[in-house]
Amino acid sequence: MDLSIVIPIYNEEDNILPLHERVSGALAGSGFDYELILVDDGSSDGSFALLRGVAERDRRVKVIRFRRNFGQTAAMAAGFDAARGRVIVPMDGDLQNDPADIPMLLAKIDEGYDVVSGWRKDRKDTFVNRRLPSIIANGLISRMTGVHLHDYGCTLKAYRREVLEGVNLYGEMHRFVPALASQVGARVAELPVRHHPRLHGTSKYGISRTMRVVLDLMTVTFLLSYSTKPIQLFGKWGIYTILAGFVTGGLTLYMKLFEGMSMNRNPLLTLTAFLLFGGVQFIALGLLGELNARTYYEAQAKPIYVVRERINLE
Repeated sequence: MDLSIVIPIYNEEDNILPLHERVSGALAGSGFDYELILVDDGSSDGSFALLRGVAERDRRVKVIRFRRNFGQTAAMAAGFDAARGRVIVPMDGDLQNDPADIPMLLAKIDEGYDVVSGWRKDRKDTFVNRRLPSIIANGLISRMTGVHLHDYGCTLKAYRREVLEGVNLYGEMHRFVPALASQVGARVAELPVRHHPRLHGTSKYGISRTMRVVLDLMTVTFLLSYSTKPIQLFGKWGIYTILAGFVTGGLTLYMKLFEGMSMNRNPLLTLTAFLLFGGVQFIALGLLGELNARTYYEAQAKPIYVVRERINLE
């Protein structure tokens, strides 16, 4: 199968029928053998009844229904697991992404890219609680991960199937897939895509999600840089902290011997003990991280490298 389109659905009953119509219209005559995977993320309105009806009329539509609301990332993960296409395209179910952009993303994939990310260049959202936090988050994510994209939050993306096979999604991790894919050598491109104002339903996003994105960014940064060598992160800070402890300890002794200041009354003595103890803790944390990393990779027989292709090798 050429293409799998994965769309999380949560209380979007007014958008489901127009969404199916637009996807079908965008791909009509394209020649693509495709499937449309709609994941009902525990909707409490009439969304599932409409999804069932669409699936009964169109055999290309597959429906997955969660027992409760697990969140967008979990819905995407379920869709990715069920997908059979060589290219997987996630998009939102609120009609703000335009299915007519899908052929353009696929054409870019055919140029040799592994991930093509949509960029809502002319975004139709409010500035203060949607666009401004997005601008800040995109700049921070690009700087921390080294993969520079204008719009990490745009759900409309295209992935080669093999890129997603080694990516496990948790929390709000779906937006970081381009950065995670780059870790294994994926070629990432970005294209401007259309963005429409929401006509039906209410947005599931808000400024409160920014904090969750920042926390997940810390996890992704660690995974990208130190997942196989945690001692190099924690051990480095442990050494710095111990050295700082020796400096403050030396100052404490100097003030005792040459300035007559009692060590018991000198706050630097407490700081010295804190720094030395903290340095040992950092190093111990790094060693524990090394043990966990080895358990993680060896228990799953998970390689620490990914091969793009092999020539004359069986």
